[in-house]
Formats: sequence, structure tokens, C-alpha cells
Amino acid sequence: MKTFPKPLSIQEEREYLKRYKEGDLEAREVLINRNLRLVAHVIKKYQQTGYDMDDLLSVGTIELIKAVNTFNVEKGSRLATYAAKCVENAILSRMRLWFQTSIPRAEKNRDGVFWHRYPRICISFALLWTAA
Repeated sequence: MKTFPKPLSIQEEREYLKRYKEGDLEAREVLINRNLRLVAHVIKKYQQTGYDMDDLLSVGTIELIKAVNTFNVEKGSRLATYAAKCVENAILSRMRLWFQTSIPRAEKNRDGVFWHRYPRICISFALLWTAA
């Protein structure tokens, strides 16, 4: 069974961030690898949503890499806090995109009424024809 590496301590994180800011790409790799557990933790919330966990893991990992690249030490927060928010936002954004492209958005019933996926929203075709 393969497990994620342990997260960095505050001092280790500061040291690796300093080294990465100075141009050390190995420090960047360490920051990414040691925060993969965070991505797994965030996507665990979305296990029962029906989305492919491998896709969510890929989206989360890509966003973790972006978060490491854009993290600003001077703002005073920890990398994990910043990265968790970035990963969650990316996953939610991707889920909205999948929702928009994969679910039938409308249906027509026998009375000629246009029903959105959510029954609260109803527009009559007659209203649409007279509006033109």
C-alpha cells in the first residue's frame, strides 16, 4: 500500500519556500509532493458525487502545482491553507463545467411547456413566441 509523504512542518515549509523563491526547483518538487495528501483530503469530500475520483485528483494536483507557483509568502498564511482553497475552487469549477455540459438542460412536456431541469423554473413557449 502506497501512502503519501508526511506534510512539512512550518519550519521546513518556510525553508523550502525560501529555496524555491531563490530558484531551487527541487524545493518546488518537495513542496508539491509533500502536499499531495492535502489534495486527497479535499477530493474526499466529493466521493459520493458520482464524478470520477481520478479526474478530480488530476484537477486537484494541477491546481496544487499552480498554487505552489503563485503562493506569496508575504501574505502571512501557510501554503496548505492557500492550496486547499485553490484546489477546492478548481474542483467546484470543473464540476460546474461538467454539470453544464453533461445534463440535459431542458425537456418539453405534452402541453408544450418548456421545463428546466429544476421544475420551479417554467417558461411557456407561447410567451416566447409572443415576445418576438
